[in-house]
Amino acid sequence: MDIVIDTSALIAVIAGEPERTKIITITTGNTLIGPGSILWEIGNAFSAMFKQDRLSLDDAEKGVEIFQSIPIRYVETDITNALRLSKQINMYAYDAYLLDCAIRYKAPLLTLDLKLKAAAQSIKIDALEV
Repeated sequence: MDIVIDTSALIAVIAGEPERTKIITITTGNTLIGPGSILWEIGNAFSAMFKQDRLSLDDAEKGVEIFQSIPIRYVETDITNALRLSKQINMYAYDAYLLDCAIRYKAPLLTLDLKLKAAAQSIKIDALEV
């Protein structure tokens, strides 16, 4: 099964957060997919952690290595559809890219972002429980 994974779930795995084990259990044996923007979002999350003094550069570099070891199949985004979703649900395009991916690939969404999960469910996208 394809599973659309977002940055919040990836960061939980990379940083060893409490949800890590459950995320790995859910995703094992499945194909992780997502828009190419995930890479940029990982970088942005790490830079936000720098500003909060929650992450050192060495830890970020280790995190990038872990991230790069996670097999993710990057898929094209239909930006026009993503923008429609962004307008319809009043969300940022980065989140709409994930929803577009879930719709086009008929795949559930794995996220720890409660607003994104609610938005997905509001348009009948399955959201996996973590």
